[in-house]
Formats: sequence, structure tokens, C-alpha cells
Amino acid sequence: MAFDRGFINVLLLGLAFMLVFTAFQTWGNIQKTMIDSIIADDPDFKGNAYVSLAIVYVFLAVFNWAAPSAISILTAKYSMLIGGITYLLFIASFSIPHTALLYIASAVVGTGAALIWTGQGNYLALNSTPATISRNSGIFWAMLQFSMFIGNMFVFFAFKNKDTIDSSTRQVVVWTLSAIALVGIAVMVFFPKPPKKDESDNSPDDRVEAPSGPVEALKGAVRLFLTTNMLLLCVTFIYTGLELGFWSGVYSASVGATLNLPNSKELIGISGIFIGLGEVIGGAAFGILGSKTIRWGRDPIVIGGFVIHVLSFFIIFLNLPNQSPIGETNDTAFITSNAYLAILCSFLLGFGDACYNTQIYSILGGVYASDSASAFAIFKFTQSVAAAVCFSYASYLNLYGQLGILIVSAILGTITFVLVEWQTKRLLVEAASNVSVSEYSAESPEPTS
Repeated sequence: MAFDRGFINVLLLGLAFMLVFTAFQTWGNIQKTMIDSIIADDPDFKGNAYVSLAIVYVFLAVFNWAAPSAISILTAKYSMLIGGITYLLFIASFSIPHTALLYIASAVVGTGAALIWTGQGNYLALNSTPATISRNSGIFWAMLQFSMFIGNMFVFFAFKNKDTIDSSTRQVVVWTLSAIALVGIAVMVFFPKPPKKDESDNSPDDRVEAPSGPVEALKGAVRLFLTTNMLLLCVTFIYTGLELGFWSGVYSASVGATLNLPNSKELIGISGIFIGLGEVIGGAAFGILGSKTIRWGRDPIVIGGFVIHVLSFFIIFLNLPNQSPIGETNDTAFITSNAYLAILCSFLLGFGDACYNTQIYSILGGVYASDSASAFAIFKFTQSVAAAVCFSYASYLNLYGQLGILIVSAILGTITFVLVEWQTKRLLVEAASNVSVSEYSAESPEPTS
């Protein structure tokens, strides 16, 4: 069996992102709780967790358009390295809480996120072939989301038996997560160059040519964005952004704000662990079964993710009070709020998210392999705009309104993904048929006169 350098590079990529996002995703899960505790200690601090996260995703969306140009100059490796450093600076900034610093750091990490995520998509595509992209996407996603398990396990013990989060606990959490992010950045320093590919490894893709420089990269991204299939996929990207905002910043905080749940603050960490567990199991399953899911198509997995998410939204609707996203509440839900149901929904949210994201990575890395930097930049732009919108209304819109938006966007996003996948499969069948006809014609003897 030949040594697969590309697969080793994907494992290194997954390890680095697992470490960096052990820090960042864990912080996002607890940021509202941490900021509320800072406000309780320091009334002069006026920061808002949802506003901070909205700023992150606005800057991520805006600078995504410049990311392909930056990658054409810096390369994917150094783009990810610079982006990783901004994540470290963002988390470390909470060691000296200041309202202006919070929002400046949010803008900085949003800019860095554009670099790290577009670079990641490009590096993943460069280390994959059409035959390995589903496997590599699934394994990367599982390793990335394992960060939710590690970080939130730490948070569970850090918050154990605490009704309020004191300053010393905050400092321990901030500096522990910062140290983990630093190790992830160190791994990025040692990323190898992607292996050279044979032309036969590349799928035929004549939609957009690979850019030759920063200006062409920007033009190519705009041209790709305006193609029919990409516009349809953007509807799917919007849904993943809305549900990303919900599970990463709203849901666990809502569980923690539901005072009818026993030890609700401890449940924040447990919720994050089970979101991560769902992500890891989903990503690993689709990674291990990558060769089979390519044959079945991506659409059954996305449809499965849709069913799982709708089920979780319905249980959340019954189990949590309407005011829980806005602040601590003793209100009752439709049923008696149950911790086990809340944690089950955490798992379902994570698993469903893995269904969508692994297949999006697969379709972008496979169908748009020749222009992966632009494709992933568009994905992150659209997803980030939607996440920013989610965090913008999270402070004001009650739970039922947020769930209603998620259900409508899930229906539309699933339909558009399935349409694009069906068209992609039809084009592949036609291309294979044409190749067969051409080979038959070439092998047929010339008629004699």
C-alpha cells in the first residue's frame, strides 16, 4: 500500500485545528456566562457576548473576500498560522476585561478567521483527490469537533459546584485555553507542503480557473459566487450559519439560564461535551464510510441531518422556556424542563451539524477542487453573515422565534443542497457516458471500402 502523504497532512491539519478550537469553541460556548460574571464583578464593564460574536462573524464575512488573494501571496500554511495567532490573542484579551478591548479583539479574530478557514479549505483540497475528499473531510471534521469534548470537559470541572464564576476561575480558564491554542499554532508551523498530484487525480471542472494572483483570485471568487450552483449552495450555507450561531453560542447558554434545571451552570459544560460528541461521531462515521457515501451520494446524509435537527428543535421547543436565550429565568416550558432531554438535544445538534458540514466540505473540495480557495471563502462568507445575523437577534428574540427561523432555513437549505447534488451526479453520469462512447469509437476498426 502506497504511503499517503496527503492523508498524513490532513491528520496534522486536524490536530492543529483540534487544539486551536479546543480553546476557541469552548470559549464561544461559555462566553455569555463568562461575560455575565465579569459584569457582576465590574458594573463598568458593558460588554455583550452576542454582540462580540456578531462582530467576529461580520469581520469574518467581509474579509473572506480578501482571503483567496491573501492565500495566493502567503500560501495556505502561513494564512492559517496568522489566523491561529489572532484566536490566541482574542482569548488572552479576557485576562484584562475591558469593553473596548472586547470588541477590538472580536474584530481582529474575525479577520484572522477568514484567513484560517479559507486556508484550511485550500490545504484540505490540495491534500485530497476526488476519491479521498469525503474521507478526509469526515476525519478532519471529527478531529476538529473533538475539541468540543476536550474543552468542555475542562469547563465542567472548572465550573463544578459553582453558582457564579469568580475572577480566579475566569483567569484559570482563560490561560489554560490560551496555552492549548498556542500548542495548536506550534503544530501549524510544521505543516508540510501538499504532495504533487497527477492530472488524472483532478476532477474535470471548467467552471472557474485557478487564480494566478491576488487580483485574479478576487475576480475568480466573484465569478464563482454568481454561478447558479453556488448561489443554490449559499442557501445551505446560510442555514449552517444560523444553526452554528444557535449551537455554539445560544443553546448551551439557554440551558445554563434555565434555573428550573438542576445545577444549570454545570450543564453548560456537559452540553458542550455532547455537542462535540455528536460532531465527532458524525464526522468519524462519514470519514470511515467516505468511499461508500460517495457512491450513495451526499444527499441522503444531508437529508438525515435535516430530520435530526428538526427533531432536536421540537424537543428544545418543549423542554426550555421561551425567555431562556435572553437571560436567567424561572419560567416553565411546555413540559417540566429535563436535563437529560437538554443533553440529548445537544448531541442531536452536533450530529446533525456534522451531517451538513462534512458533505459541504466534500462537495466543495471535490466539485470545486480547481478553485478551492474561492469556494471555501464563499462558504465561510455566507455562513458567517448568517451567524452574525443569528447573534444579532439572539439577545432580543425569544427561543420560539429563533427555532422558527431555524426550521424554515433548514427546509430551504436542504432542498437547495439536494438539487445541486442531483445535478452534479447527472453531469458525472453524462461525462462517464461520453468517455465510454469515445473509447468505443477509438477502438472500432475503420470500415473498408
